[in-house]
Amino acid sequence: MAQRVAVVGTGKIGEALLSGMIRAGKSPDDLLVTTRRAERAEDLRRGYGVEAVSNAEAAKAADILILTVKPQDMGALMDELAPHVPADRLVVSGAAGITTKFLEARLAAGTPVVRVMSNTPVLVDEGMSAISGGAHATEAHLERVEEIFGSVGKTIRVPEKQQDAVTALSGSGPAYFYFLVEAMTDAGILLGLPRAAAHDLIVQAAIGASVMLRDSGEHPTLLREAVTSPAGTTIAAIRELENHGVRAALLAALEAASNRSQEIAEGLS
Repeated sequence: MAQRVAVVGTGKIGEALLSGMIRAGKSPDDLLVTTRRAERAEDLRRGYGVEAVSNAEAAKAADILILTVKPQDMGALMDELAPHVPADRLVVSGAAGITTKFLEARLAAGTPVVRVMSNTPVLVDEGMSAISGGAHATEAHLERVEEIFGSVGKTIRVPEKQQDAVTALSGSGPAYFYFLVEAMTDAGILLGLPRAAAHDLIVQAAIGASVMLRDSGEHPTLLREAVTSPAGTTIAAIRELENHGVRAALLAALEAASNRSQEIAEGLS
């Protein structure tokens, strides 16, 4: 018998999961969504043929609950959901900083909880989702979550103690690339290129470099050295990056993001 899955708080990430599950063969009849706004619920009904219900109805009817709300909304959501969630439900959290212990403490004893940190490329089926099981999550539960999130990209299992680092590196990671592309595009304009040309050049360079990193199996240092000729243009640029502490700034930035993820959890505990 097919398991019913409810996406609770269906924003962009939740909709991406919904779409991915349907493309992977999940019947819309086995999917439920919850939203804050009636017009959003109607859009999802029309677009995907799924049923939109209340949070309480989703908790009662679904075998798997995927919570895709913002971290600051998780406490209120759990207050609403918990009285209606039987202990045999699988609860999946996609909120940064929210620990499995936080959810387990608010659910019936023995409820299996899985924590997932995805990033926004799930919107184009190129996401990365790091998966950690709580105290009561079994291998079967983890495999089910891998199947769901594998429909919108790749998955990896990590110990939960590493999730704050995952949030800093992968969850927030796309923003760092966008920031870099923005800065490099501005540099192209400074050097005399039209904005559109500078943008296209940098975006394609980023795509090509990413594919080479993924497919070549080479260490990034070796790929960088292949572009870095003696006394050439690339080494001149890299010297300036090192002089300005770009590597150290990246290390500090990711550490700050990881610390913030921990602070979110502590503030909600």
